[in-house]
Amino acid sequence: MHPFTYTRVSDTREALNAGRRGGRYIAGGTTLVDLMRETVERPEALVDISGLPLGEVTVTGRGGLRIGALVTMSEAAAHRKVRTLFPVISEALELSASAQLRNMATIGGNIMQRTRCTYFRDVTADCNRREPGSGCAALEGVNRTHAILGTSDACVATHPSDVAVAFAALEAQVLLLGPDGERQVAFVDFLLRPGSTPNREQALRKGELITAVEIPALSRPLKSGYLKVRDRQSYEFALTSAAVALHVRGGVIREARVAAGGVGTVPWKLPAVERHLVGERPSDSLWTAAAAKAAEGARPLQHNRFKVELLQRTVERQLRIVGGTK
Repeated sequence: MHPFTYTRVSDTREALNAGRRGGRYIAGGTTLVDLMRETVERPEALVDISGLPLGEVTVTGRGGLRIGALVTMSEAAAHRKVRTLFPVISEALELSASAQLRNMATIGGNIMQRTRCTYFRDVTADCNRREPGSGCAALEGVNRTHAILGTSDACVATHPSDVAVAFAALEAQVLLLGPDGERQVAFVDFLLRPGSTPNREQALRKGELITAVEIPALSRPLKSGYLKVRDRQSYEFALTSAAVALHVRGGVIREARVAAGGVGTVPWKLPAVERHLVGERPSDSLWTAAAAKAAEGARPLQHNRFKVELLQRTVERQLRIVGGTK
């Protein structure tokens, strides 16, 4: 591990000043510390923001939620309003990591976590995300767990977060505070596809701090849930996953929110699936037809072609569960 300075801040102004000088924000440290040990990350200065007043969950408007950036994963998953209003969030969190990590990791840190690509974490391997211009070893390497959606010739790494998939489905907003004031970014725009600059992963400006994730109020009744498919049943990242939220009234689907994880370079919103659902009556044939659109635009690699069918089957299964026809 390389030498670094450590500063613990007590208010947001102090944090922003340190961030503007190049300091890296840290709270639970469940990702960044690992990357520092592996010398993938070499920050010169750490700014501990765990003491900032960003640890609350509040109801907004007519049933929306604001989850503070420093709320831990376990706190968010257990919160009564999260479980009542948007169970898809609780389910995604409870299927993430281990209980010990969920007790430490924060919501802000979770959506900022970097890929679990083996080549990214191996400093001897070529990786454009870690070292721009060096190449992507995954393209011709072992790429079974890599992305089939949103990829480029520069990077095929997946985003590992489960709750980020739920946030994408629910069309959440990321609330930011920086030297120029406050702003909001749509969650689907906050995490960036790799394109030709995979080293730029979030739509953050220098020194900006995530203060909360806000989920808008959606029409009621709303049923939602998260399904995760993985190689083993605990402490494993998704091969594919599906976050689904449906508003069904009068026997007709009025609103649909669907996103997938484990298959995209970012949590992957599925608008074609959503469009196919809205205005229709729930049925087995509808779920099958809608799920068939989940892998549109997929570019599978040598070892992960199975993900196309797996994604479709996972989305179909979760539509049946949430839609009440399983």
